[in-house]
Amino acid sequence: MTKTPQHRGSLTIGDIARRTGLSVSAIRFYEDKGLVHPIRSAGGQRRFLRSDIRRLSFLLIAQQMGLSIADIGQALADLPKDEAPSKEDWSRIATAVQGLIDEHIATLERTRERLSGCIGCGCLSLKACALYNPQDRAGKKGPGPQHILKSPNSDADRRLI
Repeated sequence: MTKTPQHRGSLTIGDIARRTGLSVSAIRFYEDKGLVHPIRSAGGQRRFLRSDIRRLSFLLIAQQMGLSIADIGQALADLPKDEAPSKEDWSRIATAVQGLIDEHIATLERTRERLSGCIGCGCLSLKACALYNPQDRAGKKGPGPQHILKSPNSDADRRLI
């Protein structure tokens, strides 16, 4: 195959898989979700830019931190698709993602604080616990672990604690 300028220095999907630790099928999945944009060779083979290693690495880290594929896709949407992102591009993404990370940190901190308090109480029931949920007030807010996953932003939320 003759290398055209857009293919020079590019990597195969196998190269990217070895470098990132991802399976080939995972890379294809991320491509289907629009998170990576390989170039197609004249023979139809996927060819990746070296910068796609960083894009996929960011994706792996973001998923480990609890960000959804949709959140990651939104963060990556403004990166150039056919060239390596600049330092400014990555700085912009870092700023955009920081709020999501802060939300996840707050949820983790609430989980740590409230679960250890409940375990210390001994009842092990957020539904029956008189300390955290008298008269099952959290149940009136909706399903799920209201005290842990919902941010106590309003006065009503603070009264439930």
